[in-house]
Amino acid sequence: MNIINRETKKSEKPDKGMIQPKTTAEREKVIVDKVWDLAGTLCESEQIELVYVQYQREPGGRILRVYIDKPGGVGLNDCINFSRQLSDILDIYLETETSYNLEVSSPGTDRPLGRLQDFVKFKGNMAKIKSARAIDGQKNFKGVLLGVMGENIKLQAQNNKNVEIPFADIVNARLVDYSGETSCS
Repeated sequence: MNIINRETKKSEKPDKGMIQPKTTAEREKVIVDKVWDLAGTLCESEQIELVYVQYQREPGGRILRVYIDKPGGVGLNDCINFSRQLSDILDIYLETETSYNLEVSSPGTDRPLGRLQDFVKFKGNMAKIKSARAIDGQKNFKGVLLGVMGENIKLQAQNNKNVEIPFADIVNARLVDYSGETSCS
């Protein structure tokens, strides 16, 4: 997995007209959504796939992780170039209350799944999914992706039982040991 890490300073100018989210989770979601938009536009122009965006607090401070990919995989130079461009864009358009480190990385073998279309694209692959709410007394699932039905992810669990997990309830989802065309070079 290739990782580029850059430290970014917090915004100096809060937008007084913007409604401020109240909880940390709401603020993090606003930031992730904004980065999806900004990084997505950059990805389109660079012909790179935006795989996943994650913003969270870790022992070393806040981390903004952006996973990118392309056919044949992304290399270190891809991550460096994308990180430089995205950092400049975020400095202008992303307003945060705290500083954070920007990490740009390839998705690796445990590729994150963050969009509904990812569960369709990787149908037939092994995945781990964590749900916010228990389904039949269970929150953690591992099994083969069977696709999407409406807004639910269908998974054949390791006990051969089919499970439907509401997409809105998914906290974390990753492929397990994925080695397809989009894996890291």
